[in-house]
Amino acid sequence: MVIKVFLASSSGSTAIKKKQQDVVGFLEALKIDYAQLDIASNEDNRAWMRENVPGEKKPTNGIPLPPQIFNEEMYCGDYDTFFDAKEDNTVYEFLGLTPPPGSKEAQQAENSQKLQNGSVTEEHPDDDTTRKPAEEEEQEEAEGDKEEEELRELEED
Repeated sequence: MVIKVFLASSSGSTAIKKKQQDVVGFLEALKIDYAQLDIASNEDNRAWMRENVPGEKKPTNGIPLPPQIFNEEMYCGDYDTFFDAKEDNTVYEFLGLTPPPGSKEAQQAENSQKLQNGSVTEEHPDDDTTRKPAEEEEQEEAEGDKEEEELRELEED
């Protein structure tokens, strides 16, 4: 799977340039394979990006601004959703990728899976879940007392 980042190589907006650099730099830091597709110099890239950004994700003027991120044909999001995923340590999920073992995201996914399966046991020193019901304990105590009394009687004889 190839991550596609739609960029504008000749954008006049410094805000857009910074956002593009942030996305690309972060993908490089995580060693995620990606392709930069320029919408400024390639009309086909621009048309494809505009057609494939979902309607609810397009701004009011209908023209989505770069960077826009896709996993092959699947739309991942724009810079704002990427930034949120980065802050939440869910970039791999955002990109539709499996997180590498040992990453924070993989550990979060593993912990979440354990909680859903109910296989995580938290230790609470005050919580004795192995205790028997009170009635059973009283019955065992009474039986123990009875046995002690019988032994005393045998010793007296």
